[in-house]
Amino acid sequence: MAIDSILDTVRAGMAQERMRLDAASRNIANANTALPVGVEAQRWQVDVGKAFSTHLQAVPVPSREVSDPGHPLADADGFVRYARVDTVQEMTTLMTASRGYEANVRSFNLLRGMTLRALEIGAK
Repeated sequence: MAIDSILDTVRAGMAQERMRLDAASRNIANANTALPVGVEAQRWQVDVGKAFSTHLQAVPVPSREVSDPGHPLADADGFVRYARVDTVQEMTTLMTASRGYEANVRSFNLLRGMTLRALEIGAK
């Protein structure tokens, strides 16, 4: 049935936007988390597979170094490493993914209402 395929597409879109929200929020949370010596900085991103299947994956990114000799995770030179995260880009991703999710919810609710209305008409 055509309605089922439309609903499946809307559900897949909602899952995709939810994953984008999750990745961006993880990246923002990790922006100011100090990395222990020897640990590689990572950035979360959504990996889109076949048939709208999505999952999060961590990819290595360069780190930024801040001089803080008193920090417990500082290296021998007194630098603390953090993941290099562009918070403006991540906030933009949060806003666009949120709006995309809302659009998919509206589409889902509209189609559901149209289906229920068609069932009411057919029952009369």
